[in-house]
Amino acid sequence: QVQLVESGGGLVQPGGSLRLSCAASGFTFSQYLMYWYRQAPGKERERVAGISSAGFTINFSDSVKGRFTISRDNAKNTVYLQMNSLKPEDTGLYYCNTYITPYDYWGQGTQVTVSS
Repeated sequence: QVQLVESGGGLVQPGGSLRLSCAASGFTFSQYLMYWYRQAPGKERERVAGISSAGFTINFSDSVKGRFTISRDNAKNTVYLQMNSLKPEDTGLYYCNTYITPYDYWGQGTQVTVSS
């Protein structure tokens, strides 16, 4: 079955960096778009970035442009989110996602907390 397992979250000071990973299994990873979403406390889930099977990237959130980079390693069935210059407003639960008709699949999320 499809599984997405995020890791790499944690507590970081403002201005710091984290690299999130999402290990995928149960499907042909190299053939599917992958996305990172986040959900801050009390807010709706927000799509942050996406990456095509060939590695073309899309940033959906203006607030992370120039700071976050999505990438993937099809040999490792893993998608990454490199987050630099982190701000307190980046705090939230970060999820990876893929859509394999007719279902949306989500991981359990990894918590990112940006605080001094």
